[in-house]
Amino acid sequence: MNATLLFAALLLPSAVMAVGKCERLVATGSPDAPPYLWRDPQDPRRLIGANADLLNQVAAALGVKIEILYSGKRSDALEEVRSGRVDMLIDAPLAVNELTAMDYVHPPLMHNEYLVWTRHDSLLVYEGLADLHERQGSLSQKARLSPDFAAFANAQLKLSSAQNLTQAFQQLLLGQVDYVLAGRYSGMAMAQSLGMGNELLARGLPLDRPGLYLALSHNSACNDAWIRGHLAKKLTELSASGVSQAVLQSNIERWKAQR
Repeated sequence: MNATLLFAALLLPSAVMAVGKCERLVATGSPDAPPYLWRDPQDPRRLIGANADLLNQVAAALGVKIEILYSGKRSDALEEVRSGRVDMLIDAPLAVNELTAMDYVHPPLMHNEYLVWTRHDSLLVYEGLADLHERQGSLSQKARLSPDFAAFANAQLKLSSAQNLTQAFQQLLLGQVDYVLAGRYSGMAMAQSLGMGNELLARGLPLDRPGLYLALSHNSACNDAWIRGHLAKKLTELSASGVSQAVLQSNIERWKAQR
């Protein structure tokens, strides 16, 4: 059974029609975070990717119409949701300071697993974090680590800041750094799209697994107990289904084909 059929079978028994005031949601997120989210080259007003695919299926099961729109760069998208002009972020990292503006729906829609990436021919002996303390690493400015791990990395690791993941991987290939901290799937998508798939290697277990949450604006007319509860129920079912991995892989291929 393919991923689409499996997901449909999971959702059909409990599909319900939306009730109350929320029959249409407008959502947004990061425009440059493949394979999770990026702008649709066929319709630049829209965002596509793994998060969008999963949320579209969840919303369909609830009988809620959803539009996932481009709202500018990440900070602009966040401001649109804070203001209530857009109902929801669909890739929100959990941030305590944002709880005054948004309600996070648990569990997360996705997890972003951060790994150590090296060149295939690297001489770095890597068995754990202790092996990185004296090595020079790189981290994209767009990375969103969990607060605890970000604090650890700041204090214990030698990390230079790259403008984006493309630049970080280029630094690695040029020998300017020993490793890059990058997401498992975002790293895979970028490496393959840049033709670096055979030259870079993700190593070890995830060092960090920040969640990518649905976050509803306090100023959204759709932010009520019904939608939060039903989204949480469907996200819990989704987490147990195993569908997310297949959706991520298909969106890596989609991104690579578009590049």
